[in-house]
Amino acid sequence: MQKARNKKILMGAIHIIGWGIFFALPFFFYRGEGVSITLNRYLGYCFVPLSCLIIFYVNFLWLIEKQLFRRKVILFILSNIAVVLIMGVALHFWQDFHRAHLSDPLPEALQAIKDSFPKPPRYVFIARDMMLMALTVALSVAIKMTGGWYETENEKQELKKAQAEAELQNLKSQLNPHFLFNTLNNIYSLIAINQDKAQYAVHDLSKMLRHVLYENNQHFVPINKEFEFMKSYIELMSLRLPKNTRLEISIPEQANNSMIAPLLFIPLLENAFKHGVSSTQESFINIKFDLQNGNRIDCRVENSNYPKKDNDRSGSGIGLINLQRRLELLYSGKYIFNREIQDDKFVTQLIIQL
Repeated sequence: MQKARNKKILMGAIHIIGWGIFFALPFFFYRGEGVSITLNRYLGYCFVPLSCLIIFYVNFLWLIEKQLFRRKVILFILSNIAVVLIMGVALHFWQDFHRAHLSDPLPEALQAIKDSFPKPPRYVFIARDMMLMALTVALSVAIKMTGGWYETENEKQELKKAQAEAELQNLKSQLNPHFLFNTLNNIYSLIAINQDKAQYAVHDLSKMLRHVLYENNQHFVPINKEFEFMKSYIELMSLRLPKNTRLEISIPEQANNSMIAPLLFIPLLENAFKHGVSSTQESFINIKFDLQNGNRIDCRVENSNYPKKDNDRSGSGIGLINLQRRLELLYSGKYIFNREIQDDKFVTQLIIQL
């Protein structure tokens, strides 16, 4: 609302300045002794810009909206021809009246010079004035259509922003159940192995859900809170790791006040714990976060590659797809996301410019 009000004020100021310059032109061009601007001479000039002003705002405030924008082009042209003719005839009679009754006489020397030149036919002056009025119509159309184009572009941008917000909200609504499903699935598996650890895991999960349910409602959260959440998540997931799995973690202990979108890195961690662990073979998961210059975060996750079979239904498979779309919406042009297999290990790297 305030933005629209400021725009109207700015446009009003531009109109006032523009017409003020037009009406003030005689004060810049009348020079020399005996030909200085007088009230009568100024009145003789004023009807020309006044005619243009009337034609401009008849179009700007009415004809363009009611006729041209509604594709009544022929009616719009005819209306302007009628307006220009009426104003041209009125201007002609006013100038005749002004010359006969109001005009100040020129000095004799200037009058003699003026009389020495042949006087053009009257229709030349009428055609000149009507041409100026026609240009005024074109100017009003150009300004109105340019303003309409900017408004349309702003509306498109607002619509895109609203659509992006809706899509982000939808992605978040998918992410929360996905995260919860995978975590509960791990706790379910842990119950059969160690009930004490499972009980601890449920308690730890309740703390994590507080972050998911409340912090995730915000567009951005402090990065130190996100680091704390990921530490809790890794601790929870590591409870059911077999002894043949080596886990290495490097997360900064001290973080600055930078802000980041919540739960961006969880899909990478989920993917590592899901596909990087074997119950029978040696496995490893290396997780490293590096905060560079306070405004660039580098997450690199390496894990042994044990892809799940098609009949393994743990998880819905939307994590990385969801992540890719969120990155495009939130950090377009400001992130690098790579996934590849290197020597039987799966490597993911996500770099974000905060």
